[in-house]
Amino acid sequence: MRSRRALCNWARAFGGTVLALLLAACAGPRDEAASAAPDTAPAGEADGFVRVEGTHFVLDGKPYRFAGANFWYGAYLGAPGERGNRARLVAELDQLKDAGIDNLRVLAMSEASGFKRGVRPAVMTAPGQYDETLLQGIDFLLDEMARRDMKAVLYLNNFWQWSGGMSQYVSWFTGEPVSAHDPDETGDWNGFMQNSARFYAIPEAQALYREAIRTVITRTNTINGKRYIDDPTVMSWQLANEPRPGSDADGHPNFPVFKQWVHDTAGYIRGLAPKQLVSTGSEGAWGTLRSDELFYAAHDTPNVDYLTFHLWPSNWSWMDHHDPAARLESGTVQAMDYIDRHVDLANRMGKPIVLSEFGLNRDKGAYDPASGTTARDAFYQAIYDRVLARAKAGDAIAGSNFWAWGGRGRTANADWMWTAGDPFTGDPPQEAQGLFSLFDSDASTLAIVSAHAKAMKALD
Repeated sequence: MRSRRALCNWARAFGGTVLALLLAACAGPRDEAASAAPDTAPAGEADGFVRVEGTHFVLDGKPYRFAGANFWYGAYLGAPGERGNRARLVAELDQLKDAGIDNLRVLAMSEASGFKRGVRPAVMTAPGQYDETLLQGIDFLLDEMARRDMKAVLYLNNFWQWSGGMSQYVSWFTGEPVSAHDPDETGDWNGFMQNSARFYAIPEAQALYREAIRTVITRTNTINGKRYIDDPTVMSWQLANEPRPGSDADGHPNFPVFKQWVHDTAGYIRGLAPKQLVSTGSEGAWGTLRSDELFYAAHDTPNVDYLTFHLWPSNWSWMDHHDPAARLESGTVQAMDYIDRHVDLANRMGKPIVLSEFGLNRDKGAYDPASGTTARDAFYQAIYDRVLARAKAGDAIAGSNFWAWGGRGRTANADWMWTAGDPFTGDPPQEAQGLFSLFDSDASTLAIVSAHAKAMKALD
């Protein structure tokens, strides 16, 4: 990877359409300053920011543990006018809070793309251009969460195609259409992953990405006048959703540049938002070439405050995607091992860890909100039991976010797939609407989540 000095000199000499973006990146915090530890308040000061002490989170001098949800489309609902649905958002935040779910992981940046299953509209409408109504959606969401004493984890990019993400950056600066690497068109997931991983080594893409980071993180909320960097509602900024060094088959050559990208980008964010935490959004070993040690190495930087991992037994063929009950027992055993391995890695590294995505299909692979969730409920219970046991033992596990809150979202489409203008559910556009969503009507699953939230808080 180019050094900052070399990149800046190149930018000044190169000129052209990317000059402003590259020079803006050069004007950011110096690498040395960005690597410094974040500002900390005196011990016991109640300022509302979540901090890290050893392998645990602390909030206002007390341990902070949580049972949360993924609510990726929360900012979309928060947009003003017909673009959003603020009444739905307010009602669902109330329902989540009542259930004890007060930590939400939310998409904060999407990119307009030509992907078949990309979300529309997007926050970034073109390189360096932003949809102000969707940014105001983040404003509204954060303000409403603050009113309910909830915490937000905001991710700033996506390895996958459903929000544009890294492959769209690659397209902008190579001129290659995303359709050439669209896995929903080609079925070639390895090719897509390798294309997405090109993002880390394209200087112009990194400059634009940093501009997008700065646009969000330094924003002033139009609802309450708070700067995001001064808002304790924001617990953490994540580099991306599930960033990977490439495909499992071909990703090893990309690992050094990926590791450097984690360190540099996390340091850049720390320089902008020293009161808030930084995490990567990683799936864990499965998303790091299926290697525990490479996952450890990628996160072995002082710029990453805590670790994340995800758990997808049916996507990873540990359970039957069309009938999760069929291999529920054996798949759950593998899931427990995956949890334990990552908690042990976090203990070894001396950082907290969060299970920031996990999910399972509805019974018989159905999508209808009226269908059963017997296998899912058993899986959720097993996950929560293991998380709670490790937390009780004093281990580094600090919380979890199930995937994903579907709330009142419903589709009327016969193929269950999302199209622009449809209500949002927890399942992004490339997946059937109902695949992993926890709907507002899923009383049994919600009761399990709520009981776990209470048990985690009782540890405090």
